[in-house]
Amino acid sequence: MVRKTKEDAELTRQRIINAARAVFLKRGVSKSTLEHIATEANVTRGAVYWHFENKTDIFHAIREQVFLPLIDSIDDTLTPAANSNENPLNQIEASLCNTINDLSSNLEMRETYEIIMIKCEYVDEFASVLHQMLNNCSCIVEKLEAAYERAQSQGLLATSHSPRALALDTHLFFGGLLHMWVKDADGSRFRYQAIDLIKSHINLRRK
Repeated sequence: MVRKTKEDAELTRQRIINAARAVFLKRGVSKSTLEHIATEANVTRGAVYWHFENKTDIFHAIREQVFLPLIDSIDDTLTPAANSNENPLNQIEASLCNTINDLSSNLEMRETYEIIMIKCEYVDEFASVLHQMLNNCSCIVEKLEAAYERAQSQGLLATSHSPRALALDTHLFFGGLLHMWVKDADGSRFRYQAIDLIKSHINLRRK
């Protein structure tokens, strides 16, 4: 009975998250209320408060469902396997391409990116969310820098720029590409050529 209750609670929590994603997409985060979310989820406001402290808490839950697997994927792709001679530049390219492919195939991920990038104003209670996102960005830059350091040590780079500078450049390039990819709803400007743009970006670094 206890297990069934926990399962029901988790199902309700996920229903609220899904409802919030739909509401945020439709109204924007700042114009969405817990009442809107409760109505979309067909639950009471009390049920929403049982699972989440406030709207920011729900936003974090939506974001974590996408970003935690993304960070794990980046770790898996960029971390060298033991005794592996895999080309680090190929690893960076694969990591960026995998993100684009995941966005193309995963509606939940695509909607979450749209909310994060164009449906939310990072002011007031959401200022802390922006700070957390910047911390995550720093973590990704560090992983890219380590990969570029390996490429440099293997004599694979066609540039004298430091691994740190290359990592920042790649991070900023990809961040801009993601923003334009999300905004390009009909796919006529950036989505169709995103993979080629990534490959060109990495090829500029290859010796």
